[in-house]
Amino acid sequence: MRIDLHTHSTASDGTDTPAELVRNAAAAGLDVVALTDHDTVGGHAEARAALPAGLTLITGAELSCRLDGVSLHMLAYLFDPEEPELARERELVRDDRVPRAQGMVAKLRDLGVPLTWEQVARIAGDGAVGRPHIATALVDLGVVPSVSDAFTSEWLANDGRAYVEKHELDPFDAIRLVKAAGGVTVFAHPLAVKRGSCVPESAIAELAAAGLDGIEVDHMDHDAPTRARLRGMAAELGLLTTGSSDYHGSRKTCRLGEYTTDPEIYGEIVRRATGAFPVPGTGG
Repeated sequence: MRIDLHTHSTASDGTDTPAELVRNAAAAGLDVVALTDHDTVGGHAEARAALPAGLTLITGAELSCRLDGVSLHMLAYLFDPEEPELARERELVRDDRVPRAQGMVAKLRDLGVPLTWEQVARIAGDGAVGRPHIATALVDLGVVPSVSDAFTSEWLANDGRAYVEKHELDPFDAIRLVKAAGGVTVFAHPLAVKRGSCVPESAIAELAAAGLDGIEVDHMDHDAPTRARLRGMAAELGLLTTGSSDYHGSRKTCRLGEYTTDPEIYGEIVRRATGAFPVPGTGG
């Protein structure tokens, strides 16, 4: 089985619609794909309706969190999307995205970039607006050569000149809320230094003690030594280890299925979940 547990659609900051994403996942030879848009489950219904035969959909979300001033992401799988407390927190994060993005546009204009909110809103469409949409606008304006080049201290990185903070969950609360909704939590790209989202190993141990299920190990932002270090840490802490593409369509260079999760790990995630179930494709 080929299993990719971290992808994004136009419901957040990907460039594939949910329907296109599941079709592309099948074309890429995947057997299982998780749709994990940022702080939203808005793409799940479309993905279900378009799910090709032979492909299984794992419903999920990537939750925006902050620990000791560091932004980090928590992948949540197979939770009940109607659970009210978790739904309310997701809504708070989403509602803060627009004023936050507008604040970054204002900072960029102060830095001499001729960017307008209308340009960013047009790129975001109906998705949850975020930094990748602003980065795309910077590429379109010729300010930077690529989306990844916008995520530097000069522009949109966590310490960047145009960065604006947003409402984010405490990761310990995120674990508690996802578990209460019957879901499973995996810390996304935990040692992604170039993203500015790297936390101390002691923090990962504390999250594990609080009920974290796993860590994303095989990811484009982790080099080989980092992956080895994370596998050792996971073994010590009793955490599951996953691999994923973090696919965003044409907005990033990673490909669907570029990194995958071991079928036994996938089976354990499904076994632990009680809030939702994998959706088998019927050729919709």
